[in-house]
Amino acid sequence: MGFRSSLVVCVTSFLLGSLFTHWIADSLTLWKSPVTDEHLWTAASYYSILAHGPAEMYYVLAVIVGIGAITILLSLRDGEAGNLMFDGGSIFLFATTISMYLYSVVPVVFSSFTSLPTHKIMDPFPKSLRSATLDLASSNLICSVALTGVLALQAGRFWAETYDVDTEISESDSEEPKQSRSRGKTPVPT
Repeated sequence: MGFRSSLVVCVTSFLLGSLFTHWIADSLTLWKSPVTDEHLWTAASYYSILAHGPAEMYYVLAVIVGIGAITILLSLRDGEAGNLMFDGGSIFLFATTISMYLYSVVPVVFSSFTSLPTHKIMDPFPKSLRSATLDLASSNLICSVALTGVLALQAGRFWAETYDVDTEISESDSEEPKQSRSRGKTPVPT
């Protein structure tokens, strides 16, 4: 049980880290007001680099996502209530992240950013790419929030299991003195 939770946390943390690298582009489009053409060109250039990345990079990412998904799904086999609640929520958030990434991020990166028009940083940004760039930033943020939810649920599961073990130990400690007292009252033959 501990190994599976650790693996889920490691995979989720890795995926969050890979999403946080997009912050280079996303911070300029989501959090800087007003969004200028310079910010949009910087973000588009970053996504263009991603679109031209080696295919092996995406295969490794897919394998890591698969390991995480299989690990969370295997946790449901135990059938414990804690697993159903915490891992069920984790599966929902993990699946939300995967579907958002596959249907909103990957197609946009490979359809819109494989070839950028020749430009200077101060040139006007094309209207056709503006929406795609802003949508990518929003989708990456949604994926990051969902993965943070997976980490929170796994931490909650750990806390709940630790609390249950502590409660069992304290209950067993309180029962032992009662048993020893009842034995102490029994007269010992001399």
